[in-house]
Amino acid sequence: MNLVHKPILTLIAAVFAMAAVPAAAADLPPVPDEVRERIAAEFDIIEPADVYASPIDGWYMVRKSSIIAYVSGDARYLLQGDLIDLDAGVNLTALARDASRRELLASLGDDQVISFAPEHIKHSVTVFTDVGCTFCRRLHAQIDDYLAQGIEVRYVLYPRNGPASPDWAESERVWCAKDRGAALTAAKLDKPFETTQCDASVIQSNYLLGRDVGLTGTPAIVLEDGSLIAGYVPADALAETLEKSEPQAAAKPE
Repeated sequence: MNLVHKPILTLIAAVFAMAAVPAAAADLPPVPDEVRERIAAEFDIIEPADVYASPIDGWYMVRKSSIIAYVSGDARYLLQGDLIDLDAGVNLTALARDASRRELLASLGDDQVISFAPEHIKHSVTVFTDVGCTFCRRLHAQIDDYLAQGIEVRYVLYPRNGPASPDWAESERVWCAKDRGAALTAAKLDKPFETTQCDASVIQSNYLLGRDVGLTGTPAIVLEDGSLIAGYVPADALAETLEKSEPQAAAKPE
């Protein structure tokens, strides 16, 4: 999804090369209300609360779900792309996306997912899964391996081909089953399972959530720190990644 800006403008990248970069997020000044209002007024989908400080002097960050952009203080220029602190070797835009995903998934309740959890949980991941995709099925076929590593898998049903697809209808049938975990396993094996009629609007909510998270396909694994792994990862490799990836407690941008 792209931001919709009234005038179509270009930006010379050298502007960023000349900009001063504060040492840390704590050094960033607050965004004046009039700046938030002015920038938000230039976009169709942006609210003042979506405008944050950025580490580039005179520029601000616009963050709407997985959309990250940088806007000049006079709201004239816009840049979409990754901003990298070369001194620190840190992709600042990726960190902003991770923070956005953490916020989005923090509101995802246990009653909105199908959870497979070990007795002792060391880590928890959110996996957007399509009942029909090949690598989603491979991942689920090895669910016991993930549990053995102490990884809780919180499935979000996400039929990637949209509302008119057979997998959408199958996802609704899984959701309406009395035992959703067993139904999901059966669906991924193309086996029959018992289901009933119910309110399956959660599938639509999941589909919109996946769009906001920035999915490009399934399976999509969101880690505890908000980082996204696109595709299948074996249990041992995922466990190793989780051990290296601590949940971020970085200060929220002003």
